Amino acid sequence: MIRLVIIDDHEMVREGLKAILVTEPDFSIVGEAANAEQALELIERLRPEIALLDVRLPGVSGIEVCRIVTEQYPETAVIILTSYTDEQLIAQCIQAGAKGFILKDVERFDLKRAIRAVARGEAAIDTKAAAALLAQLRRVPLQKEEPLTEPLSSQQIVILRLVAQGLSSREIGTQLYLSENTVKGYVQEILHRLGVKNRTEAVMVAVKQGWL
Repeated sequence: MIRLVIIDDHEMVREGLKAILVTEPDFSIVGEAANAEQALELIERLRPEIALLDVRLPGVSGIEVCRIVTEQYPETAVIILTSYTDEQLIAQCIQAGAKGFILKDVERFDLKRAIRAVARGEAAIDTKAAAALLAQLRRVPLQKEEPLTEPLSSQQIVILRLVAQGLSSREIGTQLYLSENTVKGYVQEILHRLGVKNRTEAVMVAVKQGWL
């Protein structure tokens, strides 16, 4: 069972999210909050697996809430929900520790899939947000990176490029005619070779190396 809290200052948004998620047998919505203070109290008390967090809250921002949750309650993974694809905002959320970045106009199926992916320890970034983030990374002057002593194989590069587009392991497998478990194995090997913890960090390394 994936235990979730919903944090958004608009009651209609919270009710809409609950209506979408409550029918899923593996989801349990254990609480909701309208501001940062309520959110942090809720997470400290309930320790949910997932926090769906609006990035723009009254008072303390959602980014700061994300940073606090990541540092103090690492067992709770934060998925940012927003209506904006601002490149700087996306980068700030990832730096604050967000494991997911999803636009509020996302399809119901995609939201549920993103929640399950993050609960499994994966990252989930909306395809529009991923494109915006990559565009920003390509524009930022980067220090020259030392070439990796153990570069990725051509197949791993292909998979990493699809990861950068926001595709799940299942979707990548469908495109490449591989099983979902095979793709997951490739992704884990990529993370190991690059010395990173998640898919988002792997994409950032790939940009610095000039692979994307």
